[in-house]
Amino acid sequence: MTTELLNTLYVQTQGVYLRLEGDTLRIQHEEVTLRNVPLHHLGGLVMFGNVLISPFLLHRCAEEGLEVAWFTESGRFQGRLSGPVSGNVLLRRAQYRALDHPSSALYLALRFVESKLKNSRLVLQRAVRERGETEALSAALAEHEAALRMLPQARTVDEVRGLEGQAASAYFAAFGDLLLSGEFRFDGRNKRPPRDPVNALLGFIYALLTTQCTAALEGVGLDPQAGFLHALRPGRNALALDLLEEFRAWWADRLALSLLNRKQLSPKHFEERPGGAVLLNEEGRKVVITAFQGRRQETVQHPLFKEPVPVGLLPHIQARLLARYLRGDLPEYSPFVGR
Repeated sequence: MTTELLNTLYVQTQGVYLRLEGDTLRIQHEEVTLRNVPLHHLGGLVMFGNVLISPFLLHRCAEEGLEVAWFTESGRFQGRLSGPVSGNVLLRRAQYRALDHPSSALYLALRFVESKLKNSRLVLQRAVRERGETEALSAALAEHEAALRMLPQARTVDEVRGLEGQAASAYFAAFGDLLLSGEFRFDGRNKRPPRDPVNALLGFIYALLTTQCTAALEGVGLDPQAGFLHALRPGRNALALDLLEEFRAWWADRLALSLLNRKQLSPKHFEERPGGAVLLNEEGRKVVITAFQGRRQETVQHPLFKEPVPVGLLPHIQARLLARYLRGDLPEYSPFVGR
């Protein structure tokens, strides 16, 4: 599968060979040409897994300033090639300046939380349509509507965090109503360590998705530790956590609910550790990772594009949009809101 978005070619088809033919990038598989892309159409090249590239194409990309990034098939960042003149240092400088500028930091924090609230609202609304209204669901929806109304009035990042926190508290107060299987209970969000199977599952999927967001940010040259919504701490990928908020409910929570409600996971997939921690066992992790990778291959309609795009590319698209905004190439940052 190859996808061209935002002047970037994403290559996910395993076993293909990329070579240079004049001024054209040619994608071949066992001597069969799958696609030709004029180089002047591209600003970057992103490859996942077993994708080969000719030395001549690499040299040409370096000469013309086309950034090349490598990821594992599962989406873990491996490395990046930039030519002699690279915009990454300028991009990071713009990122740090925005972080130090209160209005810029506030703007991005607002956008991340706005997306989270809208995507969480979608999950709640879907539950009401499918299972009927409950007191907790009604309260959570009302809290999200109120937070979305008040969000534009926030004047500091702390105020934004406060609104997000109130909505999240109401969301997780209603989360147990989204579970159909009587095998699992959810009495609130807990972590470090998780104290029940549902929290263990949520934490594991959040970790998988944070890795995807970190890799996407590294792939475009942003510093994943310099975030706008989450507080900065040594070793904490704050910007990756910012980006995660766009996908937390829409991707991670929905996947967790699907695995539990369809009984793809059962109590046998979890184990309790000394001290009360509950974690997925090896068999459970395999089930979740398989489902997570399957979700990455599905396609969805992105609000900014006419054609469907693979779910696994969404963090990469948002990272590139964020980089363009920080560089001044876009007047605003458009966070992802699902359907």
